[in-house]
Amino acid sequence: MSDAQYRQLAPGPSPTSEGSPPREAANLWKKRVSTACLACKKSKRKCSGIPPCDNCRAFNRVCIFDESLDQRRRVAAKRTADELNYHRDMLNDLFKLIRSADQTQAFRLLEVIRSNATGEEIRSFIDETLAAIEASGKESQETVTKLEDIRQLINIEGTNPSYRRKVMDIHYLCDEAPHKVPAKPWTTVTEDDDLVSHLISLYLAWDYPFHAFFDSEVFMRHMKSGDVTSELCSPFLVNAVLANACYFSEFSEAYVVPGDIMTKGVDFLAEAERLRNDENGRVCLASLQGTLLLYERHSMSGNDDLGYIMLHQAIRMGEQLGLIGKYAPLSPEQSTTSSSGELDSSARRTAWGLFHVDTVVHTGFLRPSLIDQVNVDRIERNLSTEKALWVPYPTHRGARPSFQSQYFDESCNLCEIAKEISRTLFSDDQSTNSASRALRRQKKEELYEKLRLWHGQLPDIFDPGRRPPPHIILLRMRYHTLIINLFSCTPEDDVSSAASDAPKTPESQPRHSPVPKYNVWAITQSAARGISALARLHRREYGVSRAHQFAMYAVNLALFTMLDQESFDVLDQDFLSLASTFSVMASRSTLGRNLFHIFRQSVRSKAQGKRIRESSSVSDELKELFDEESVSKGQGKYDEYAEGLEKLNQDERYHGIGGTDGDGLQDYPGFGLFDMLDRYESLSLGKDEVAGEREKPEFC
Repeated sequence: MSDAQYRQLAPGPSPTSEGSPPREAANLWKKRVSTACLACKKSKRKCSGIPPCDNCRAFNRVCIFDESLDQRRRVAAKRTADELNYHRDMLNDLFKLIRSADQTQAFRLLEVIRSNATGEEIRSFIDETLAAIEASGKESQETVTKLEDIRQLINIEGTNPSYRRKVMDIHYLCDEAPHKVPAKPWTTVTEDDDLVSHLISLYLAWDYPFHAFFDSEVFMRHMKSGDVTSELCSPFLVNAVLANACYFSEFSEAYVVPGDIMTKGVDFLAEAERLRNDENGRVCLASLQGTLLLYERHSMSGNDDLGYIMLHQAIRMGEQLGLIGKYAPLSPEQSTTSSSGELDSSARRTAWGLFHVDTVVHTGFLRPSLIDQVNVDRIERNLSTEKALWVPYPTHRGARPSFQSQYFDESCNLCEIAKEISRTLFSDDQSTNSASRALRRQKKEELYEKLRLWHGQLPDIFDPGRRPPPHIILLRMRYHTLIINLFSCTPEDDVSSAASDAPKTPESQPRHSPVPKYNVWAITQSAARGISALARLHRREYGVSRAHQFAMYAVNLALFTMLDQESFDVLDQDFLSLASTFSVMASRSTLGRNLFHIFRQSVRSKAQGKRIRESSSVSDELKELFDEESVSKGQGKYDEYAEGLEKLNQDERYHGIGGTDGDGLQDYPGFGLFDMLDRYESLSLGKDEVAGEREKPEFC
């Protein structure tokens, strides 16, 4: 058949010819609509998907699109999470108001609820009433302690760490880290930028502010740049930060074995150790900072005795860089890739941060500090940064002023006093140790006056009533721990005698009074109660599951200070409040669990189980915890906390755990304050090879 037999077809109209729809309209008609407006949803009409939609224009209606109602979208998950957190916080505050309010306020609350008030009106009433109660000081210590701490002693924040499920976890879907940084090229452990951003944000919120031994802004700029040759941000430093940050995370990716606290961050730690070895002893600021982070990480794990080793290596690096000690200070000309301003800021922060770590560690364990002088000036107190905010990530509580510049300056002032305490009272110098009791007592009184003067001159913005961020609460805790350290285990220096042993001559009166100026026992007990009050504040405002490890030291020190008093009462409200807080902190690390077991045995050695058993205000689980006649030995979850204490018996320098009579770790006798600090040091840091063996005071 020839082609001529087919009828020729005329071409169709062009897309732009008259009578045919334009190309854009055709495309819009074919496009699938993923979200309908509220009016079309209600009337079940097909929506055009673009506000205002065709139906709303035709019926002259307000066209509203709410993407959060589409459950397929991330914004919907975030809205759901925000609503859940809002109602959870409202419920918690409602309970708090019921506990704290007087009868009149309680009846007013009941009237508001019965009047069919809206949720916003009830929320407003709760906020106003709680503010009035806090302002008038009506929130009694007994109520807060008894109802918030005792009746929810166990599992108030979980005794076992929770971890993120990888499928449909609302926290994962809605997590928005305030600091966004890349995973590559800094770590080979993960390629997940969101996970790395989450961990960096956690570290900057909960760990970094206390010691602040690097410039966080400089670190973040260099990490975002991705330049692995930077002197101020190296893969070793980043992985060390990530290893530490895993301690504060509940995500399953923070574990190697989900739920096993011993595996938290160990993959990042292994990467940091490998990178550190690859540096072959290179000395720079990033290496020093990373080494300090490894000190912190090892002291939290408490199972490898590398804490003191890392700290001493960091101090030697600081001396080689000229930041501390007898060498010349670091000069900006030594930098090749960083501006002198960034290097200067980082060097000064690192020098004083290293000094901060040194005085916290050595004074805390009654040893002389190692750093005699810092060769660079401090970072100036910058009042213009008062508006900078501290964000309590990942909680939904509001941000508040950080006061980081003022905090660091005041903390360094306290470090100067701490150095004097440690070098004066804990020195290995025989001439210092052989000083007369009256002379030592006078020196303690002078140092105590310095501490009180420092405390009295703190800025008003640091007042606990203003609900400051955690690092300021920890600063006040440290003040109280130094008072306890100052008078620790040396009561023989503070006992008055009929005559002073200071030198006397006919021409002059004795220089040192034989009568103590202060009641040492009253001072240390007051300091312990001060730590208890601050721990309640920390717990009320932020919880304690992410508290800095120094908070665990302070709480533990306060508990054993109270245990050491002759009139110890196991039902003391401050003591039970601290015990409650300690139980939560201790569950988060191997070190904490070991320390909590020592604490439990020490309480049981006081043989006050009968008072516990007969108390109607103490929970059954608390009775089981502290009752020395408990029959369920070896079966409770806290008995498992003894695992790891075998370390104390493996090295004679660690002094063991006391006489067990072959019955195992569950039955050893309790410890006093000095013995507890000795074991605490062994479990967390090992033994200091630089310092000699401490001599136990006769009356400790």
